[in-house]
Amino acid sequence: MQTTNSPTLDLAIDLIRRQSVTPDDAGCQDLMMSRLSALGFEGESLRFGDTDNLWARKGSEGPVLAFAGHTDVVPTGPEKNWAHPPFEPVIQDGYLYGRGAADMKGSLAAFITACERFVATHPDHRGSIALLITSDEEGPAQDGTVKVVKTLEDRNEKIDWCLIGEPSSTHEVGDVIKNGRRGSLHGYLTVHGVQGHVAYPHLAENPVHSVAPALDALAREFWDNGNDFFPPTTFQITKVEAGTGSNIIPGECLVHFNFRYCTENTAESLEGRVVAVLDRFGFNYDLQWHLSGRPFLTDRGALVSASQNAIRTVTGRETELSTSGGTSDGRFIAPTGAQVVELGPINATIHKVDECVKAADLDTLSDIYEQVLIELLA
Repeated sequence: MQTTNSPTLDLAIDLIRRQSVTPDDAGCQDLMMSRLSALGFEGESLRFGDTDNLWARKGSEGPVLAFAGHTDVVPTGPEKNWAHPPFEPVIQDGYLYGRGAADMKGSLAAFITACERFVATHPDHRGSIALLITSDEEGPAQDGTVKVVKTLEDRNEKIDWCLIGEPSSTHEVGDVIKNGRRGSLHGYLTVHGVQGHVAYPHLAENPVHSVAPALDALAREFWDNGNDFFPPTTFQITKVEAGTGSNIIPGECLVHFNFRYCTENTAESLEGRVVAVLDRFGFNYDLQWHLSGRPFLTDRGALVSASQNAIRTVTGRETELSTSGGTSDGRFIAPTGAQVVELGPINATIHKVDECVKAADLDTLSDIYEQVLIELLA
């Protein structure tokens, strides 16, 4: 007996079939816009560099509830390791398999179908509904959401509430929503020594030996205790590289490290503390910094309450607020003053081989998104 998929599931399958590895959108935004146009949305394509972005809006008045998401996916890795071809989605044992099923084409489909039902039942809703979609979230994130937000800010077009479809859930849809994220600060350290023969160490200076005690000190450093909203700041060394041969003392050592930090510190305070530690050890170095994003937090308010109420109405479950995990494009949106939360499917298989999501969860997610629209704009 052949079963019929739900509209949300069918749309998710259509999106997954498009091989939109960063920064290629592969026609996903056009597909979404074809559905949104029928609802009265006006779409604006914003291309920066090799990145396609979409700003679609229905309504001209505030408040503005925007759904933010990305059509790009991470590379699949060796396709031979997948049980099914990653861009040929299949439903098996109640799960939808395919690259992007959880991160985040399932969420995109769920919000589109939620809008379709909401507009049908609330054609004269208050305020505006918008979508901010990029194809550059999984990559360098330089020509995507950050530039769309700047475009909107330059013309004083404000987002009041932003719902991001990142896979936030842990065990069941809606059990966790992200109401903030830690900051991410990268350090690129180059330690300068003097190259030489291992048999004549007095004629050389080994930068690995010089930096090792400093790295140990940094790894042992206490940064903060965190707070009620954020876990403590963490320091992690991500790369150490030195040497050109077995009998050669290296002349240079490269060290990359990262802070995931909370609001008890700032990027500037961490930079200063790192320099103070390094300077104690008296070696020659250069240090460069890259700030991926500052921490942001949406405390309890209209959007958090609407999301919690929607999850409770649809599923009957209570929701945990969390700021754990990596960064998201919310780091570009929150500084404008928008309330931001992330609400999406279970994140257990994101970026993995055989990425999947429970098929029924996408319909549940669509119902939750519709209820958020009702809570805020009906």
